[in-house]
Amino acid sequence: MPNAESPASAASAASAASDLSRLAASLVGPEPLNWVITGDSITHGLVHTQGGRSYPEHLHELIRGELGRTRDAVINTAISGHRLTDILGDWDRRVASWRPDIVTLMIGTNDMATGPGQVTVAPSDFAASLREFVTRARAAGAIVVLPTPPSIDIPNAPGRERIVEFADAVREVAASEDVILVDQHARFTELGNGGVPWGMMNDPFHPNAAGHAALALELANTLDICPQPDRDRTLPLLEARVMAARLNG
Repeated sequence: MPNAESPASAASAASAASDLSRLAASLVGPEPLNWVITGDSITHGLVHTQGGRSYPEHLHELIRGELGRTRDAVINTAISGHRLTDILGDWDRRVASWRPDIVTLMIGTNDMATGPGQVTVAPSDFAASLREFVTRARAAGAIVVLPTPPSIDIPNAPGRERIVEFADAVREVAASEDVILVDQHARFTELGNGGVPWGMMNDPFHPNAAGHAALALELANTLDICPQPDRDRTLPLLEARVMAARLNG
C-alpha cells in the first residue's frame, strides 16, 4: 500500500475500519494500486456468465475506467475447481508475485464439497486456512477483503449442503481477525427473498451474468468504490440488471 508504513507495521495495526480508511485515502491518491482478486470458479467467471462480464471485470471498469485510475492493475488469479489450500500452496503465483495492495478472496464452494473422490474439509480447518491467508496477505502489507460465497440451490447441489457453515466460517474469521467482510451469502439470500435468487443463477451454485452484477455491486458498495455522478455509468446499469433478474427470476 502506498503509504509510509512498513508491511509489518501495517499488518500489526490492521483492522477493518483502518483498512477501509487506507483504501479511501489511496483511491484519491496519486500512487497506483495492485488489486488481486482470487478464488474459485465463481471468481474465475468463465462459462456461467455466458459471455457477460464477471464481477472482477465490472470492478476493473469501475476502478480503471470510471475512477480514472488507469495505472492501477486489477488481476484475477481465481481458478475453477480450486480450494483454499490450492491457493495457499501456490501463494507466490496467485498472490505474492503481484505485490498486491488489496486482496479479495471469495472461496468455500469447493472446500465444502463432500462425496465420492472428495476430501471432506471441516469448517474449523477451513477457518484455520483462512486465517493463514489473512496473516500472509497482511504481512505483505495488503488490505484483505473476505466475501462469503453466495447462497446456492442446496437441494440441487448434492455435496454442498454445508454452505451456511462455510459462510459462517468466513464471517467468524473476518470478525476475529478484524478483516473487511462482504457478505455475499446474506445479500443473495435477501435477493432471493430468503431463498435462492433464481434469476441470478446459471446452475445450482454458479451465478449468471446478473448474479455477477450483484456480486460486483455488493463489493463496490462495501469498499465505497463510487464514481462521481457525472462519471457513474456502471453502477446504475448493474443495479438495473439485478432488479430485472430479481423480478424475472
